[in-house]
Amino acid sequence: MAQGEVLTMPILKDASSRRASLRFSQRGVAVRLFLTCWLIYGLHFATNTVRELYPALSLGDHLSFDVSEYAGLHPDIFAIPGRGTFINNNPGASIVGAIPYTLARPLIDRIVERTRQSRMNKPAVATATYDSPYPLAQEFYRRARDRGLDVKFGLAAGVIQAFAMAPLSALSAVMMFYIFVGLKLETRTALLLALLYAFATPVFFRTGQLNQNLLVGHCALFAFAILWRPWDGSQSRRRPNYLLAGLLCGWAVVLDYSGIVVLIVLSAYGLLKRASLPDESKSLSDFWKFALGVGACAAVLMAYQWSSFGHPLFPPQRYMPPTQYSIYGYNGMDRPHLDLLWETAFGMRFGLFTSAALLVLALWVPGWISSSKRLTDNLETWCIVALTLLFFLFCAANQFGRLQFNSGVRYIVPVVPFLFLLCASVLIQLPRYLAVVIGVIGTYWSWCLAMYRDVELGAGVLEPLKQIILGGLKLPWVTTLERMGYVSGSAVVLPLFLVTVLLVTTLWLVGRKRMALGGIS
Repeated sequence: MAQGEVLTMPILKDASSRRASLRFSQRGVAVRLFLTCWLIYGLHFATNTVRELYPALSLGDHLSFDVSEYAGLHPDIFAIPGRGTFINNNPGASIVGAIPYTLARPLIDRIVERTRQSRMNKPAVATATYDSPYPLAQEFYRRARDRGLDVKFGLAAGVIQAFAMAPLSALSAVMMFYIFVGLKLETRTALLLALLYAFATPVFFRTGQLNQNLLVGHCALFAFAILWRPWDGSQSRRRPNYLLAGLLCGWAVVLDYSGIVVLIVLSAYGLLKRASLPDESKSLSDFWKFALGVGACAAVLMAYQWSSFGHPLFPPQRYMPPTQYSIYGYNGMDRPHLDLLWETAFGMRFGLFTSAALLVLALWVPGWISSSKRLTDNLETWCIVALTLLFFLFCAANQFGRLQFNSGVRYIVPVVPFLFLLCASVLIQLPRYLAVVIGVIGTYWSWCLAMYRDVELGAGVLEPLKQIILGGLKLPWVTTLERMGYVSGSAVVLPLFLVTVLLVTTLWLVGRKRMALGGIS
C-alpha cells in the first residue's frame, strides 16, 4: 500500500465517522422535535364536535358513512330519502380519524356505559348544564347529553386529536426540519425554524381538533418535499417517489375539494422537476406511478360518492339542502369575490396574516425572490407562489368561507407550510436579535389563539391576546370541563403546563452530549 493511501485512510475514516455522527444527532433531534410537538399539541386539545367526527364514529361503530343516529346535531348533516344521512363534505378526514377511534373504541364504550349507569343512579347529575355564551352550544350539549352521547363525543374527539391530528402535525414539523437541514442550514437553525413552523403558525391552532384543511396542507407539504428532495446532493441519481407523491396529492382531494389546487400545482411541479433531472434518473414509469397514486384516491372518493349519494362524480354539495351561500354559482362556488379575498388574507376573525403575525414576513417579496441567501430555487419558489395565489382565489370563490367568522382561519390553512418557507428565507437574513423578537411575538400570538380559540365575540383574533393577558393561561378542553362544572380552570391549567415544561426539558436534556455533535449544545 502506498504511503499516501496509508495517510489518507484515517482522514477518510474520521470524515465518515463525523458524517455518521451528524446523521445520528439529526435523527435524535428529529425524534425529540416530534415528541415535543406531539406532547404540546395534545395538551391544547379542543373539544369541538366538528362535522367530520360523525362519519368517523359511524365508520368505527358500523363501517358505514351513514350518520342517521346523529341527525339533528349539526347543521351540515342532511338526509337523502331512501339512502341515509350524511355530512356535506368529503370523507378523507373522517377516514383518518376513524383509525384511532376504532382502536380505542373498546375503552371508550366501557367508559360511556359506566357513565350511563352512574347517571341512572343519580338523576340530578343528568340535568347538568353547559355554561356557554352561545345558546346553540348550550342546546347542542343538552341534546347530546339527552342521547347519552356527550361523553362519547368528548372521548372520541380527544383520541382522534391525540393520535391522528397531533402526530401528523408533529410529523410535518419534522419534515420541515429535514427540509432546512437539506438546504444546508445548521442543525440548530433548522430546529428553531421547525419549532416556529409548529407553534407560530395556524398549524398550532388547527391541530386542536380534527380538521380536513390542515390535513390538506400536510399532504401538500409531504408531496412537495418528496418531489423536491432538498436533502439530496446535486449529483444524486435517486428519483422522487412518484407513487407516494401521487397518493398524497390524490388524498388531498379526498380530504376536501380544495385539494384540487394541490393536485394541479404539484402535478405541474413534478413534471417540471422531472425534466431537470439527469437522464439516468428518469423513467417512463414515473408518470404512471404518479397517476396510479392519484387514481387510487379518486377511486376512493368516487366509491364514497356513489355509495352515499348514488352517483360517482357529483360532490355532496349537490345534494344538500339550500343554504344562505349555496345560491351563489355552483352550490356556493362562484367567481372570486374581492371582499372575501381581503377577509381571507387580513380579516380580523379568519384572516391568514392577522391570525399568524409571523407569516406577514412572506409579503416581503425582495427577501425571498432576489437574495442570494434565499432557501428555495426558482422552480420551487414559483411553485409556492402559484399554489398560494390559486388557493387564495379558490377561497375567495368559495362563498362558504364567510362562515369562518365563528371558527377562525381554516380554508386557507393549506398554504401555511409553503408561505413559511418564504418566511424562513426572510428570517435567516435578519439580524439575530430582530429574528428572535419576531419569532417570540409570532409564537405568543399563535399560542394565545390556540389557548383561547374564540374569535367570534369581541375583537376577533385580538380577543385571545386580550383574554390571555388579562385572564391568564387557558387550555381549551379545561375550559369546556369548567363550563360543565367539573373543574376549576385556574387550579388545573398551571400544574398541567408545569408538568409539560418538565417533560419537554427532560426530553431535550437526555442525550445532550450526542446532540452536541450536530450543533445543538
